[in-house]
Amino acid sequence: MANNSARRIGILLFPDVEELDAIGPWEVLSHWTRAYPDDGWKVFCFSADGEPVTCAKGLTVAAHHSLTDMPSIDVLLHPGGRGTRPQLTDEKHLEWLRSRRRSIRLLTSVCTGSLVFAAAGLLRGRPATTHWASLDRLAELDPTIDVRPDDRFVDDGDVVTSAGISAGIDMALHLVARLSSAERARQVRRDIQYDPQPPSL
Repeated sequence: MANNSARRIGILLFPDVEELDAIGPWEVLSHWTRAYPDDGWKVFCFSADGEPVTCAKGLTVAAHHSLTDMPSIDVLLHPGGRGTRPQLTDEKHLEWLRSRRRSIRLLTSVCTGSLVFAAAGLLRGRPATTHWASLDRLAELDPTIDVRPDDRFVDDGDVVTSAGISAGIDMALHLVARLSSAERARQVRRDIQYDPQPPSL
């Protein structure tokens, strides 16, 4: 499919973003879009000013675009991490999300990214989840949210939230299944050899 007709997924980067919140879904989604280009999707990362960001554990990640030069997106992925804490009261960021809500067909979050959605009023009356340590905070931000503490991710149609950190990989595979097919998601999972069997602890 031609590049100019591709649909796009944008992954937001910001200072103190949790590395795996962004990089886990990037691995899934970038492998999918590169290995299976005929599905017609592309993925890129962007930051507010287009500059690299230093993540929560010290990794520096470059952005492909800034807010001002990024192409239109069909899916927004908002990661979590310590960097979401100031975003909860950053009216400029919250208003940007509200304005994008009107044009983006699917909002997704990983970990405490859902707290930012809640602060922006985007989860009112919806089921949602977040990192286990922030479930109470999610409920405090908006008591109308149906908090799902036991779900790895929650798909509520045009909003998908996932639990903490590594859950973003599962959510991203779910996105592949939604945006392409379950068989494609299985192919991607095999390709990246994602078959969690953690050691007994």
